[in-house]
Amino acid sequence: MKKEISGHYTALLTELIWGTTFISTKVLLSDFLPIEILFFRFLLGYFALWMISPHILIVKDRSEEIYFALAGLTGACLYYLLENIALTYTLATNVAIIVSVAPFFTAVLSHLFSRERERISPFFYIGFLIAFLGILLINLNGSRMNLNPKGDILALVAAFIWALYSILCKKINSYGYNVVQSTRRTFFYGLLFMIPIFIASGASFDLTGFKEFKNLFNLVFLGLGASAISFVTWNYSVKRLGAIKTSVYIYLIPVVTIVFSAIFLSEPITPMIGAGTVMTLSGLIVSELR
Repeated sequence: MKKEISGHYTALLTELIWGTTFISTKVLLSDFLPIEILFFRFLLGYFALWMISPHILIVKDRSEEIYFALAGLTGACLYYLLENIALTYTLATNVAIIVSVAPFFTAVLSHLFSRERERISPFFYIGFLIAFLGILLINLNGSRMNLNPKGDILALVAAFIWALYSILCKKINSYGYNVVQSTRRTFFYGLLFMIPIFIASGASFDLTGFKEFKNLFNLVFLGLGASAISFVTWNYSVKRLGAIKTSVYIYLIPVVTIVFSAIFLSEPITPMIGAGTVMTLSGLIVSELR
């Protein structure tokens, strides 16, 4: 029971951090390409994990290496890349709404492909519906959702990719490796997959832009907080709670973003946002009921 409670705490901490990354990314996008931000943050996170646990991970079976590579491809590379590309084609509100279906995809994939199937309570689906409607209220906030097939489909694929990553995490956790070391191995493969994309996009390895304090501060936050620490805590939560129960905490991201945007960007919190926040939190609680 204590281990399960700690899993809830680390999942909550993860989403509190990830919910604030929008602000840091928004600052960096004025000086860097999306793939540059992605590569540098995970590179920093990779070296930070070496500092935390300076021990080489010895993989017991070569077949396990495939799962690490797939986790790096999905969680560290494709998800964020697809999400960033989707933002260039469609509204941020559309992306936020569509990506929030990731827990639903996680539940379906876990049921279909996981040998140790997690029991899916009817409360999960009820909570999903409540939270999704709440997220819809938060992101629309009186505006109209404009559909853009190209960007919206990319966002939907990103949600599916994250669900795959969650299932892969569950599989990797079953190997019994140190969470920090296994996360670092995932980052390694993610960086490898990013390199050809980095070069093909015409991105630069020039680091002079980080001489500005605001850029350096936000990169450190994304690299250490949102990458190194958060991926470790997320993987720990998946280990303790399972992929489905952990994925439900994704509902918190738009709520956290709204709160911190109000604090740091002076964006107003309207009655519709307040109602959406209450519904989203209620949906999370209902989803976690047995």
